[in-house]
Amino acid sequence: MGKYFPDIPEIKFEGSKSLNPLAFKFYDPDRVVLGKTMREQLKFSMAWWHTLCATGTDMFGVGTSDKSFGAEEGTMEHARAKVDAGFEFMEKLGLDYFCAHDVDLAPEDEDINVTNRRLDEITDYIKEKMDSSNKKMLWGTANLFSNPRYLNGAGSSNSADVYAFAAAQIKTALDFTVKLGGTGYVFWGGREGYETLLNTDMKFEQDNIARLMHMAVDYGRKIGFKGDFYIEPKPKEPMKHQYDFDAATSIEFLRRYGLEKDFKLNIEANHATLAGHTFQHDLRVAADAGMLGSVDANQGDYLLGWDTDEFPWDVYEATFAMYEILRAGGFKTGGLNFDAKNRRPSYAHKDMFMSFILGMDTFALGLIKAASLLRDGRIGEFVNQRYASYKDGIGKSIVEGSATLESLSNYAGELAKPDLPGSGQEEYLMSVINQIMFTNDDKLA
Repeated sequence: MGKYFPDIPEIKFEGSKSLNPLAFKFYDPDRVVLGKTMREQLKFSMAWWHTLCATGTDMFGVGTSDKSFGAEEGTMEHARAKVDAGFEFMEKLGLDYFCAHDVDLAPEDEDINVTNRRLDEITDYIKEKMDSSNKKMLWGTANLFSNPRYLNGAGSSNSADVYAFAAAQIKTALDFTVKLGGTGYVFWGGREGYETLLNTDMKFEQDNIARLMHMAVDYGRKIGFKGDFYIEPKPKEPMKHQYDFDAATSIEFLRRYGLEKDFKLNIEANHATLAGHTFQHDLRVAADAGMLGSVDANQGDYLLGWDTDEFPWDVYEATFAMYEILRAGGFKTGGLNFDAKNRRPSYAHKDMFMSFILGMDTFALGLIKAASLLRDGRIGEFVNQRYASYKDGIGKSIVEGSATLESLSNYAGELAKPDLPGSGQEEYLMSVINQIMFTNDDKLA
């Protein structure tokens, strides 16, 4: 039954009527939805940092969950134990992918050369485990926010020495991402921002961040990294204002600095809501720009103003998210990474499994319902008809670019008074959503 989770069986699909807490109710990995299996459509990933490292520590108390896995924490023995536990965890849940920061994998030393040797050693071990299983790295990244040297950011740091250390960490993280076959590399601007403009040269800091990203692209391509680089938007926390505020801000940054050919976005649900958007909104913004790369699947608490990283349970939100992902053609290099953590009182190892079951079932339902919405077609057809006035006549001339202010003014003069635009029928559309959500639509999906 496994060394680290001996009381946990392999998690199987048992269907919606099952009362077994250690079984999938909706996630059937081999079920075909819109021409692909659920396993292919969803590409679930384990976040190394929350699953294998986070103990529930917060600013008011120490951790409640034991993540030592039988080894002394902060040692290479512990690093190897986390690898073994992580692969057992993924195997029992049927997860194909994982994501990791550099310092999640091996303990960081004061001397970066020692840290790098440790990373070489542990990633050799991970590769051995990967070679004997079907597990893959979805994306890699470097933790450029936890160490005190990054108190003013990494690429945005006012210290050239700190900037150089950030570059060194990125180089090593790209090395092991390529080594482990990762198809993405993420920049999360954990402290790339400011607390006050009184001590900040904002343009210089953003110029420096872009320089660092260009260096990463140049090096990554040189060593054979063929995947996508990602920016992960977030408006605040830990800094008061972060430069990658939301999807639109990040896209503008990429285009301004000529990075748009190599970068896409890693959209996190909780980050979108912190920015005052819906998850669906930031996914649509990224998709419309051709920059939807990957997703961090979690959700926030609307009553709390910080990043709670809860496991997703809201099927409506998951449905709207999968609707956007499917409309964009599905995942290519990205997937659904559970950047989510158990609530602090849910401290048992069994809770880890039940949390993933919750998240995987939620997005499986979201996939089924989103596919049903697409096949039902009423919402898509409504949107298409809502803009029908642009398909011929004066509307067509606007879209084709032949209209001028003069021609439009003359048209308006002849019209004298326009009719009200067609009704938005939001209430009707939500009734369609509810009908799809609560109808047995197995055949539709």
